[in-house]
This record gives sequence, structure tokens and C-alpha cells, in this order.
Amino acid sequence: MKTKLLTKNDIGIAAEILRAGGLVGIPTETVYGLGANGLDPEAVGRIFTAKGRPQDNPLILHIPDPSWLERYCRNIPPAAYALAEAVWPGPLTMVLQRRENVPNAVTCSLDTVGVRCPGHPLALAVIRAAGVPVAAPSGNLSGRPSPTCARHMLEDMDGRIDAILDGGACGVGVESTIVDLTTSVPRLLRPGGLPLERLEEALGTVAVDRAVTAQLSPGEKPRAPGMKYRHYAPRAPVVVVTGDSRRTARYIRRNLGQHTGVICFDEYAGLFPGCPVEAIGPVSDKARQARRVFDALRAFDSTDVDAIYAQCPGSGGLGLAVANRLKKAAGFQVVDLGEGEL
Repeated sequence: MKTKLLTKNDIGIAAEILRAGGLVGIPTETVYGLGANGLDPEAVGRIFTAKGRPQDNPLILHIPDPSWLERYCRNIPPAAYALAEAVWPGPLTMVLQRRENVPNAVTCSLDTVGVRCPGHPLALAVIRAAGVPVAAPSGNLSGRPSPTCARHMLEDMDGRIDAILDGGACGVGVESTIVDLTTSVPRLLRPGGLPLERLEEALGTVAVDRAVTAQLSPGEKPRAPGMKYRHYAPRAPVVVVTGDSRRTARYIRRNLGQHTGVICFDEYAGLFPGCPVEAIGPVSDKARQARRVFDALRAFDSTDVDAIYAQCPGSGGLGLAVANRLKKAAGFQVVDLGEGEL
């Protein structure tokens, strides 16, 4: 199979591929997704094959507007519509009780389904043109860094899928926030492009699932994408260093090996001469860090590094999502230096 690279003028072609049971890379504001007709179990199964995705890792249904919620979800709480009005289209996935027309292939046989309305005009246009909800995880090989441009998706998916719709660079850079609205207290299952603080403004108290900061045990079944498995990882092992940024920079400098790569804040990029360095933005710019984190992780695959150290942002705003992605890439191999002086 030769993967076609489509442009914004090829919306009809992308929609026809989806209706015919094929796979299309679709740009969203978060990352590129690997889309299939979400009502076609065989097409959805091809997503798992193309990605090498574990069979117990559920997918998200993408819809063009909130009026589609009733088609695929039941017992929808008022909070869901309030959130949709406030932040959709945008980087938020809501976990709701599913209807019977949602295939088990999408939900991995859970009685819930994650649904979101993406904030990218090409994604919305493709979904409307196809006339079906689009099931889509991130468009990378399973475990690899998520793609934030069509070129990165093509690196992983060329020859595995029918087409990729090029919509330029993604504006957010990390996947959607996932919140479970089927519990008595809303629960954050995955931090992402919508900060926890924004959720709390809309919902009040939001519980944070343990999987946000720690790895699920082998026997636990994930309720949403990105909860259980090592994700976002480059080929070289990653160690995340948390704490005061000056302290973490000095720690990394002291522990550099001959073939060590470094992910750091802009202020410290000059501290590691002779090492491949990927600066992800100033300490204070969490939005920039979110846009850069996956590109930085992926960049080391074209080098000879055998280890990567990464400075980690604090948990405020989008920092929670960036920290989560770095720790997942590291398999939660974390050095915590605290906030004191070194």
C-alpha cells in the first residue's frame, strides 16, 4: 500500500476512504489522529493493526458538534452539555455511557466511550463529509511519540494506511484532556490540552486519577487512552528530572554520558556543550513546551544518543500534561530533586 498525502482540497477523498472502511491520518489541534469509521468494527480493527496497539486500549470517537452526542451516548449528564458549550470544539474528551450502536472494537468492551469535538477545521470538515463519527487514536506506531505534523505521521505510517490529510502543524501539541463524567465526582483520566484548572472552573471538584502520575498495574483495565502503557517514547531510554529548574539542570549536567541527549528549558540550553539538545521553551511558557515536547522526543531518533535526560515542568496549567507525557515516555523513571538548593 502506498500512503497518499492529501491537501485541504481533498476533503471528499478523505471522507470517501473513511466511508469505504479505510484509514486516514487527520489533523487536529492536539496531534494527528489515525481515523476510521467509528461504526465499522472491521475498519476500527485496522487501526489496532496499523499501530500495533494493545487490544485493551480504547479509542475516542470524534464528532462534528454536540448534537451528535445523543446518537452514541446515553444518560448524558447536564455537565456534559455545559462543558461542550464552554470548550467544544476543543481539546477535551468526555467519557460517557455508550449506546449499543458503538462497536466493542472502539470501547474495548467497556460500557463507556470517550467522545470529543476536535478544534481543527479540516478534521471537522472530514467528519461532516463522511457522515460518521471517526474513531481515532494518535497517528503514531504504538509507544512512539505522537505526531504533530503530517511528516512525522508519515514516518510511522507510510505503507500502513491509505492516506494522510496534511493540515499543517498542530497548535496544541499534546492530546486531549480526558474527563470521566460517569462518576459521582468528575475524574481526570488524562491531562491534556485543556488544563485541569479550566475543568475545575466549569465542574467544581475534579478528582485526579492515579494513572495521571503513576503507572497502572498490569492487571488494571484502562478506561481511556494513554492510561496504562508506556507511550510517547523515543528509541533511547528517558529519565525525567523534576524539581527546581536550576537544580535539575545542574543534576543533568553532572550526569551526562558520552552519548546523552538533553531535553531542557530554553534558559539552560547552553549548559550541555557537545550533547544533542532539544530546547522546549522557556520555563514559564507551558504552551510552548506542550507544542514542542513530542517533536523533541522524536528528534533524538536521528542521533546516536543512548540515554536522554529531560527537565520537567511544574504541574500548573499545561505543565501537568507535559509532565505526564515525559513521565510516560520514561516509563515513570523519575529523579525528584525537590525545590531546595543543590
